[in-house]
Amino acid sequence: MSVVLSEQLPLLATAQAGIQKLRGLILELAVRGKLVPQDPNDEPASELLKRIANERARLEAEGKIKKAKAQPPVDEDEQPFGLPETWKWSRLGIVSEKLTDGSHNPPPDCGSGLPMLSSQNVQDGWIDTSNPSRYLSEQDFAAEDSRTKVTIGDVLLTIVASIGRSAVVTDEHCRFALQRSVAVIRSGLAPNFLSIQLRAPVARNYYDKHGKGTAQKGIYLGKLGEMPVAIPPLAEQHRIVAKVDELMSLCDRLEAEHSDATAEHERLVATLLGTLTQSADAANLAANWQRLAEHFDTLFTTESSLDALKQTILQLAVMGKLVAQDPNDEPASELLKRIAKERARLEAEGTCKKSKAMPPVDGDAFYSLPNNWQWSALDSLVRVMDSGWSPACIETPSPNNDVWGVLKTTAVQTFQYLEYENKELPAHLEPRPECVVAAGDILITRAGPKNRVAISCLVETTRPRLMISDKIIRFHLVEGGMYEKFVALCLNAGATAAYLENAKSGMAASQMNITQEKLRAVPIPICSTSEQHRIVVKVDELLALINRLKDGLAESRAQQDRLATTLIETALKAA
Repeated sequence: MSVVLSEQLPLLATAQAGIQKLRGLILELAVRGKLVPQDPNDEPASELLKRIANERARLEAEGKIKKAKAQPPVDEDEQPFGLPETWKWSRLGIVSEKLTDGSHNPPPDCGSGLPMLSSQNVQDGWIDTSNPSRYLSEQDFAAEDSRTKVTIGDVLLTIVASIGRSAVVTDEHCRFALQRSVAVIRSGLAPNFLSIQLRAPVARNYYDKHGKGTAQKGIYLGKLGEMPVAIPPLAEQHRIVAKVDELMSLCDRLEAEHSDATAEHERLVATLLGTLTQSADAANLAANWQRLAEHFDTLFTTESSLDALKQTILQLAVMGKLVAQDPNDEPASELLKRIAKERARLEAEGTCKKSKAMPPVDGDAFYSLPNNWQWSALDSLVRVMDSGWSPACIETPSPNNDVWGVLKTTAVQTFQYLEYENKELPAHLEPRPECVVAAGDILITRAGPKNRVAISCLVETTRPRLMISDKIIRFHLVEGGMYEKFVALCLNAGATAAYLENAKSGMAASQMNITQEKLRAVPIPICSTSEQHRIVVKVDELLALINRLKDGLAESRAQQDRLATTLIETALKAA
């Protein structure tokens, strides 16, 4: 009964996941006959099924449709739940006069004209014709088999990849054809009720059970035609559709309210965190921190807010605002002198390539640093910078420490090195010792999709017999100079990270790169080694706290999910 649903709604709608489960509950109650009351004056479903059978027989006799394959009645073992007295079980193939999929050999894409839709164009309850994967000319459209074309009242169902999205064709002026990933169903049922049936959890369970394939799961038409469907009287079908539309609109409003509240919360967090990085001095920063601390339990309640806090911490770290300055620390200028002297010695010995003359970093282009800090180009801190080797490898990872592997770019994550992200080197190829990754290496991706370029991490430990690929740049710092973890931190925050983002180049976002020349010019904020260590310790401490808070959010979401599931089960039993 809808009363049961209304009792559960406030609890189910407490979270975004709860709203999604609420939608599923609405559909499940609808197809069980529990959403609207039965009317004893309704013509029973048995009479509707007789009319559907008679109409199908007429169409078959006139040669307008193929003769249906005989199917047995739905026995008790196949019935997932009981039905009201006026309802009947049948099969999708029995109640459908048309049940086909789209074209298996679609014409070439002509770039404009009439759309040919695939599963990506069919969403739950609506059809998107604005971005089809191909277009047909009028000539190709006319030549298409009628099985791939649709008319008003037809029900579409995605049957490949994302199985189970369904919508009704409602626009009589909309002309399009279908690809094989979409089925078209024409039946004697109310189209919108059939679409509800096909989206309901019981139907999705059927697709999961009978779908075939691994990379792209799909369901065959024959098996789809055997699917049991619950048939109510036609008048009740229309009442169910009206009630589902009403309740789904309520879900839409709940989601909109949740989204608006989330957006407002994110703006508030961003504004308050901005006061930290804009603090004029230590006293101002302390006051701003105190203001946030007083409202921590209400501000940082989502993953996005905790991610924003994390980025602010990293920003404060590289601005010299995270830990107190010690007047006894060595100035950055003295540290850079020592690094330059050691690098000159290595160049004279021939153990380090002579660096190209580079202009000094213009600190005015970035934010101001504490008095004893200084900007410097990465090249002045580096002893060696190189890239690796990308031979044709076996796709699977190296199985153990005795077998050589080549790191994929996915081995390099922000602040994280994943040694298992590698490909096995074929036995007939000799490894290259100069490409072997080692503890202390700083790695940065140089090529790939835009969001995967200039990702960097420090290798703190690694298994043996792994080499870097040529899409990874590796560098070592001059010994006795900078702290590797601090430099790795700088590469992922503040002006340094912004520089790297702007230094990416390429014709398309799917394939970009960053050159070694641009990487050598990356600006790094320099402070004493003792302060570098203090900063890293504080960052590690605060990020560990954020990770614990995130774990708590994940557990809270899991508990909400379990609660929503329990409430749905309770509602179904009570109904």
